[in-house]
Amino acid sequence: MAGIDHLVTSGTFSLDGGTWDVDNNVWIVGDDSEVVVVDAAHDAEAIAAAVGDRRVVAIVCTHAHDDHVNQAPALADRFSAPILLNPAEAPLWEMTWPDRKPDGELSDGQTITAGGIELKALVTPGHSPGSTCLYIPELGTVLTGDTLFAGGPGATGRSYSSFDTIIDSIRTTLLPLPGDTTVRTGHGDATTIGTEAPHLEEWITRGS
Repeated sequence: MAGIDHLVTSGTFSLDGGTWDVDNNVWIVGDDSEVVVVDAAHDAEAIAAAVGDRRVVAIVCTHAHDDHVNQAPALADRFSAPILLNPAEAPLWEMTWPDRKPDGELSDGQTITAGGIELKALVTPGHSPGSTCLYIPELGTVLTGDTLFAGGPGATGRSYSSFDTIIDSIRTTLLPLPGDTTVRTGHGDATTIGTEAPHLEEWITRGS
């Protein structure tokens, strides 16, 4: 049956000389025969177990911070699946995987299909240069990586990030989605577009 499987994996995130403990949401989208894995974080065995015997169409990375890509090559090799990433993420990707490149690009408006479910790439820079959300109209869901959370935008205080850019991405690309769209995030709890939209100006004031 078509849908979204969810598991939480735990590990660390490192950037700019700091390391933090994190729990990551991993999303597996598709049906009983084929899936897309979104954000291959921390625990390749747990993710592989959740995939089971289904064919993996692609390993999609919403962005290239190490906690979102550290198991992407292992899973790509295991399932003979391509790693897809927006090319603007190259500097971050190379921090974790200097000797391996992604297999394909994620571009704005691109669609990936698994089990009859279509995922549309929405490039939303700000948290990182090529952060990409995945909109799944059929399931009333958008997978936002670290661009939008319950309570506000993703962090922009580290290298390769921009607060003004993430606000513009959220305003122009995410908030126009239907209000009842479920926002499934890279960390923490889900929310909806309608819940978050009224708080845009508050976030701008808080972040400026």
